[in-house]
Amino acid sequence: MKEHTDKYLDGLAKKVIENVPLETPSFDFTKAIMSQVTALSTHKATVYKPLISKTGWGIIGIGFLSLVFFVLFGTPTETSAGLKTIDISVLSNNKIINTLSNFKTSGFAMTKIVSYALILLGVMICIQIPFLKHHFNQRYKI
Repeated sequence: MKEHTDKYLDGLAKKVIENVPLETPSFDFTKAIMSQVTALSTHKATVYKPLISKTGWGIIGIGFLSLVFFVLFGTPTETSAGLKTIDISVLSNNKIINTLSNFKTSGFAMTKIVSYALILLGVMICIQIPFLKHHFNQRYKI
């Protein structure tokens, strides 16, 4: 019984599909759709907004400089009684630090290496920031 119903529905669907005329879009269909697409895309533009504003960077810079000046030029305070009772010599008297302290290098060579490394780090950061800024600006352009 089910097969007979399926055959009847299949035949009915074929008749309906054969009798329906083929619809074609109007002559300016593409132009009408593209005008709607361009109208939609111009309204939603992504605007770049930094995570930290210029005033935020200024506050961070002032805080960092004040911390540096306080450490360099601040008056040393006396230690409290609680810190005198804590024994920190365990941190400095261990096998790893003693082994590394036996490793001898000249102070001048080590200073040169560290200074070259810091200079190279600074140069690389100064080179990478403009490239990254350009890359992210290109991503936001439409």
